[in-house]
Amino acid sequence: MEALISENIVFISLLIAVMPLLTFFGSLIFRGNVIRGGAFAICNISLSLILSFILFMQVWNGPAIHEQFSWFTIGSWELQVGVLLNNLSVLMLLLVSGIALLVNIYSTKYMQGDPYIRRYWAYLGLFCFSMLGLVIVDNLLLIYMFWELVGFSSYLLIGFWFTRSTAVRANKKAFIMNRLGDLGFLIGIMILFSQFQTLDVTRLFGADGLVKAAVVSGGSWIGSAGSMPAEWLTTAGIVFFLAAVAKSAQFPLHTWLPDAMEGPTSVSSLIHAATMVAAGVFLIARVYPLFDDTVLLVIASIGAFTAFMAATIALTQNDIKRILAYSTISQLGFMMLAMGVGASGSALFHLVTHAFFKCLLFLAAGAIIHEMAHLKEKSGKDFDPQDIRNMGGLRKHMPVTFITMAIGSLALVALPLTSGYLSKDAILIQSFEWAEGSAGWHRLIPVSAMITSWLTAFYISRLIFKVFFGEFRLSALTGGHVHEAHAAMRYVLVILSVFCLFPVFSFHPLLFEDAWILQGFPQIDSMTRVNAFHTVVPAAVNLISIALICLCYRWYAATAKAPDYSRSVLFKFSQDQWHIDRFYSSVLVSGTTRFAGLLYWIDRHIVDGLVNTAGALGRRLAAGSRWIDRYVVDGLVNFSGYLAGVVGNFVRHFQTGRLQHYLVTMLIIILTLFIFKYYTAAI
Repeated sequence: MEALISENIVFISLLIAVMPLLTFFGSLIFRGNVIRGGAFAICNISLSLILSFILFMQVWNGPAIHEQFSWFTIGSWELQVGVLLNNLSVLMLLLVSGIALLVNIYSTKYMQGDPYIRRYWAYLGLFCFSMLGLVIVDNLLLIYMFWELVGFSSYLLIGFWFTRSTAVRANKKAFIMNRLGDLGFLIGIMILFSQFQTLDVTRLFGADGLVKAAVVSGGSWIGSAGSMPAEWLTTAGIVFFLAAVAKSAQFPLHTWLPDAMEGPTSVSSLIHAATMVAAGVFLIARVYPLFDDTVLLVIASIGAFTAFMAATIALTQNDIKRILAYSTISQLGFMMLAMGVGASGSALFHLVTHAFFKCLLFLAAGAIIHEMAHLKEKSGKDFDPQDIRNMGGLRKHMPVTFITMAIGSLALVALPLTSGYLSKDAILIQSFEWAEGSAGWHRLIPVSAMITSWLTAFYISRLIFKVFFGEFRLSALTGGHVHEAHAAMRYVLVILSVFCLFPVFSFHPLLFEDAWILQGFPQIDSMTRVNAFHTVVPAAVNLISIALICLCYRWYAATAKAPDYSRSVLFKFSQDQWHIDRFYSSVLVSGTTRFAGLLYWIDRHIVDGLVNTAGALGRRLAAGSRWIDRYVVDGLVNFSGYLAGVVGNFVRHFQTGRLQHYLVTMLIIILTLFIFKYYTAAI
């Protein structure tokens, strides 16, 4: 059996990716309850998950598997494409298919009754196919194609409820902002191809991917495929990072992700957990040997700033999905920070743990919104079902949702006994190790990451206490008939909550080094004072986080008398999302619109004016030419004809047919000539 699996391992990987594509075509072509109810989609993604697990067991910590075939030939150059299966690939296959299956099961009840449910399953299948294909292909051109397909399918899902103008604006915004990053990806491909005449990932970076095989020597980058000038190395690294910045919603291209919440919550969980936003981190991991120290510092700096910025914004938001959206941006910043400091294994570890607890948080929020929307429909009252200020006391009505969401929140805060504790502490400790012995900017990066961890504890505690504690704020208005979510939705939440606990990833609850995921990727060398970092950093993070949780409980649960900072400058600055969207709207969008208006005015009054003036002048010249042609040219021609007619008529009278007339005429002519000659001779 194992030999058979080994021989067909590439076929299995292709089958894993193709199964969701069958969902896409089947949902568009066929009808019936099997399609509408989601059974067809669940069967397909379940098969992908089973095969992914088999593939994972065969490949994990073993030699990479790489199979290629010739796609096309141009002249003497041949493009080889194929499948690359290493630890990174099989881990992402297992993660994407696992999260996608849970989201599909959840969607059977969350999306029940939607008139466009067949289209929903089709889009979801296309989305999963795009991401699964992205992680197994071995060529940058194919990665780029699946990268674009991920962006397109997310565009479809974000705007699924296309009758809402906000959803239409959101999917356009996501699509356009991701195109900026895609331009960087395309430039990076062109740079590498111009230097090495190959786009094969294994030839460029080695089969293991994350192994740091490239060094800068003598001003040139020495890689598996040859050498490249150091300046081109930096440029290529920056443009590839630009692609990841857009896809993983890093500053300054992060503003599309909060607006993407206009799609169904189940879609939001998939986008935020293991698919679209994870694609940027995956790309960084795939081309990781390409980044030199300059680019790595940029990656760490942008990641740290994004994490801090998004956490400060989440502090003051009231939309439950928007809080979680900015939380996602912040956690992605942690992953980018880890990539920048050389802790690529820790970044991928946090990518996996984050996928489970963020998917749990979004699906739990979806269950709450689902019930609040039903309450709104039953009561006939007008209120926002996503505003946490309209909730409160829901732990009594939705106990399973409360417990599971609390577990996910503890993992997000990274408290002990959770998976988030292992992965986030790995990032924080290794970032302090990286900054040890450095000065200035380097030291600020781990400090800002620690502050961000404390902010995370505050904003997620605020959400939990305002939603689940106290009294239901709309009970007098609506009667307060809120119920637990459907069993299918609850089971998914319970399963996800299990994956938020430490035993899934390590048998030791406090040592991230024992995590099996970290052991599958290269680790950075430990520095001096490593024991102190391993003790001081977790202690400082967790003690202050617990203190902040207690403060939130006092403000939002015990007394419900939190101080009012809504009039302060910092509060408004945070609530308005650092004015970044306002800046884009007022400066970039409005500026572009005004510039387009100016160009329109120039085109209308100057360009068209010149054209119209030239046209009028041309018409006048044509009129003058017409007059000359009619009265001068035609006049001369007509006068010549008229004169010929007059002369002809005059001469015609001499043609009488009588000989005596001709003799008289000849006599007159001869006499006239004689008289004329005589007269001239006399003169």
